[in-house]
Amino acid sequence: MPFDDDADVDAHVGAQADANPAAARPRRLHRVAVLALPEVIPFELGIPHRIFGRANDADGSPLYEVVTFGTRPGQLLRTQADFQLYVEHGPEVLAEADTVLVPAAYEPPRLYSEGLLPEEVAEVFRQVRPGTRLASICTGGYVLAAAGLLDGRPATTHWHWAEHFQRLFPAVRVDPEVLYVDDGDVLTSAGVAAGIDLCVHMVRRDFGAAVANDVARRSVVPPHRDGGQSQYIRRPVPEPQLATTTAARAWALGHLHEPIQLRDMAEQESMSVRTFTRRFREEVGVSPGQWLAQQRVERARHLLESSDLSMEGVAREAGFGTAQSMRGHVQGALGVSPTVYRRTFRTGRVG
Repeated sequence: MPFDDDADVDAHVGAQADANPAAARPRRLHRVAVLALPEVIPFELGIPHRIFGRANDADGSPLYEVVTFGTRPGQLLRTQADFQLYVEHGPEVLAEADTVLVPAAYEPPRLYSEGLLPEEVAEVFRQVRPGTRLASICTGGYVLAAAGLLDGRPATTHWHWAEHFQRLFPAVRVDPEVLYVDDGDVLTSAGVAAGIDLCVHMVRRDFGAAVANDVARRSVVPPHRDGGQSQYIRRPVPEPQLATTTAARAWALGHLHEPIQLRDMAEQESMSVRTFTRRFREEVGVSPGQWLAQQRVERARHLLESSDLSMEGVAREAGFGTAQSMRGHVQGALGVSPTVYRRTFRTGRVG
């Protein structure tokens, strides 16, 4: 229908809004408030902006709003790099924050020596709304612990600091091995790249696998690393003159749907089972059996998200044999049954 003038257009739009009030209202973005403290590590401060800022819906519209804030507006902060950081916003952003994320910073000093927060930082957490999700990257977990937000909860931090963290905050159940811990409304991660894994995991939790996988592709990072994966591998890059287990792992990934014995993997590298097992653990950080179970859970996750296979079909393709066997492994790794996982994280889910 043609319109004669702007008044007709306005009237038409108004009529549509009256007919569908929800369509007329702009969608509220999930606000992530990132706390910048003195001596913040710029890399880790930038992770939330990079990951959440890349998350779009099917129409290309952003799903998150990421806002950096300090203990007061207009702060000029020292960083761990050779530049300072001007932080425009203060704690007023917490009034509409859905997630508050704390990256690593090396001040205030009493935080690391005595587990105490300065009053202005403690005041920040008093302003966080009930129900707001909290998260930390690396030693940002010290801030959450000092605020009393990790007492009685499982948590992690960079492996180098884990023992000190546990001594300083004995009420926290520290797991020094894992990449990140998701305890519902509070999440913590190990250092540096584990912060990327945590943020991608949060996108996956908020908006589903399709959105998280798109973020990962655009950021050129793995679409998923399980939080329980070891964060410290004794020999991450094998010495050049030594044989590796790379070919065996590649072979196993191509045969996940088949029964795989340890000797089958060892034969791919022409090693004895004993030598292969030792070399595998040195390179990967877990035993071949643990790694194989992780890969099968990951294959099952992918099939549950992206296919219409029955539970028995998914179990066969992932190498579990039966749906009952798969259920035990998936429940143990993810904390939910395959049926619940498929319903929650099916490809295309938004919001």
